[in-house]
Amino acid sequence: MTETAHVRSPSDVDAFGLDGGTLLVTGGTGSFGQRLTRTLLDAGEVRKLIILSRDELKQYEMRERFDDDKRLRFFLGDVRDARRLARAFDGVDVVVHAAALKQVPAAEYNPFEAVKTNIHGAQNVIDAAIDVGVRRVVALSTDKASSPINLYGATKLVSDKLFVQGNTYAGGKRTRFAVVRYGNVVGSRGSVVPFFRERAKRNGVLPITDERMTRFWITLQQGVDFVLSSLTTMRGGELFVPKIPSIRVTDLAHAIAPDARLELVGIRPGEKLHEEMISVDDARRTVDIGDRYVIQPEFGWWGRDQLEGTALPEGFAYTSDRNDTWLDGDALRAVLQDA
Repeated sequence: MTETAHVRSPSDVDAFGLDGGTLLVTGGTGSFGQRLTRTLLDAGEVRKLIILSRDELKQYEMRERFDDDKRLRFFLGDVRDARRLARAFDGVDVVVHAAALKQVPAAEYNPFEAVKTNIHGAQNVIDAAIDVGVRRVVALSTDKASSPINLYGATKLVSDKLFVQGNTYAGGKRTRFAVVRYGNVVGSRGSVVPFFRERAKRNGVLPITDERMTRFWITLQQGVDFVLSSLTTMRGGELFVPKIPSIRVTDLAHAIAPDARLELVGIRPGEKLHEEMISVDDARRTVDIGDRYVIQPEFGWWGRDQLEGTALPEGFAYTSDRNDTWLDGDALRAVLQDA
């Protein structure tokens, strides 16, 4: 079957539940942060939107791109710096944590740098949010965090567990944490799409690691909409997983460059043949709530205010090769036009 991702797109300005408050996004100059910014500003959702990131040039370019919108604030800072986070979070209602070191080879070669950003940084976000009274925090995760085989995925798994357990650390305070996990993003920095396009122009040869390889696929806008709708749905402790389609990497290559020659180069270190977003073990505490799955935390405090849904069958795992929704042919080419 061929169809687009099952991700709700909020249609009215109150759909995100921000009510004219203040939202901060860490790593906000990246692909996700910029699309989130455009979505919220166009919807008139926020009174103030704070971009926290390390790169002054990217902040300058983003300020220019958004015509120096008066609702935007730009904070230089690093999630590794706990004191800076505490200052930046003061007066903030909602935090979307998108900052991370994401490149698999870079994380393998510089392992403790990934630990400091993806794990220590996550704990700093949690502590700062609780200390200053942020109401809701959603952290972005990745399919690589489920049954990880590379360091990037392992650090994001630890981050996921820290954010879920952050609800316990918050105690009686109002701060609540949730996690959103999804797959490869069409059009984001580091996506295979621009890489394939560049290679097709250069020599007409596309390197394919394995002809059997599959991946989950979501557009940048769908990812933003899913995060924002999860902010509305969350009660604290959830790990949200969208129902999104899979692609075959060979189908993607043919859709991008039909005349290109495919060259098999073998699976790289830390790379899976198929991706997974819910493991068999996690599925035992996962419910289906319609357009998404919710992995429930393992601790009893969840029962205070639980999202109800349909239990998954025994042995269920959500993997890109066993998905019942696929993008190929015209549907895949239509998605690529927006990438």
